[in-house]
Amino acid sequence: MARGGEFVKRAGSAPAAALAAEAAGLAWLAEAGGAAVCRVRRVEAGALVLDLVEEVPATPAAAEAFGRDLAATHAAGAERFGAPPPGVEGDAWIAGLPLPMSRAPEPWGAFYALRRLEPFLRTARERGAVDADGAAVVERVCARLADGDPALVAGGQRPARLHGDLWSGNVLWSPSGVVLVDCAAHGGHPETDLAMLALFGLPHLDRVLEAYTEAAGTPGGWRERVPLHQLHPLLVHAALFGGGYGAQAVRAAERVLAL
Repeated sequence: MARGGEFVKRAGSAPAAALAAEAAGLAWLAEAGGAAVCRVRRVEAGALVLDLVEEVPATPAAAEAFGRDLAATHAAGAERFGAPPPGVEGDAWIAGLPLPMSRAPEPWGAFYALRRLEPFLRTARERGAVDADGAAVVERVCARLADGDPALVAGGQRPARLHGDLWSGNVLWSPSGVVLVDCAAHGGHPETDLAMLALFGLPHLDRVLEAYTEAAGTPGGWRERVPLHQLHPLLVHAALFGGGYGAQAVRAAERVLAL
């Protein structure tokens, strides 16, 4: 809800703590000095009050700047995979669902399997969005991740500072460039944010990725691993919205198993 130069985001189905976690995540991302994030004015009871962002059409120049800035955000790093932003106790939240965090160091493959895929697969299964056969396919991916299969865990040696929910709707194009909103920030694999940008389409995505790669470099084979990193958001959508996304998640898992 917009009013007088500010935007008020209500908690909705998520607990009030989710908004405080989001505010902490935005502050943590801003500290990186990379991609711009929406400024938090205050956290109220059941609401997050943000600057209202004036939106303009996307441009190639803004896309290239965003790619470079996102590389700087990732490079700021995190204490460990699954590290929450400073000040966040317990789990964070994504789209009204709990987002498990880690309290001790663990390899990226184990983190991604145990805290990003398996919990949302269970919820999707319970809600009928993924059947037993489909779940078995995703579980095979989880087993390979937990075993540290090098074909899947490449590039996951150092935790990056992730936005964590970087689909195109959370990328706002302002007169001064891209501004990010609605984060689920944590320490993770940099390819996760890149794969999210591609999931639902982003204007000038090729320019973003080219500029990012020039600034940060990307391990060989990262494009082939995009389905792996899209598996988590697809399972989140399956848990929230049903079977169509469940089928997409299973197809993504099948592509991962071919790696």
